[in-house]
Amino acid sequence: MKNELIKSIREKEIQLAKLKEHADKSTVCSDLYNKVVLEKAILKKQLADLGNNKVISIMKNLLPRKKELICDYFRK
Repeated sequence: MKNELIKSIREKEIQLAKLKEHADKSTVCSDLYNKVVLEKAILKKQLADLGNNKVISIMKNLLPRKKELICDYFRK
């Protein structure tokens, strides 16, 4: 799974390199370039999510933590 994501990200980078040359010339290429950038970002997020430990992220959400408010900065 991880190797497939890395391979897909590399393919998107190659596509971006080819489209970047023509992005200024037509709106179709520009739209396609933007779409590939978005797809690459999604793939990178999925790769990052694979690296995260699910148990630790669940525990972080369950444990209460004190949130600082803007007024707390002025009291110090």
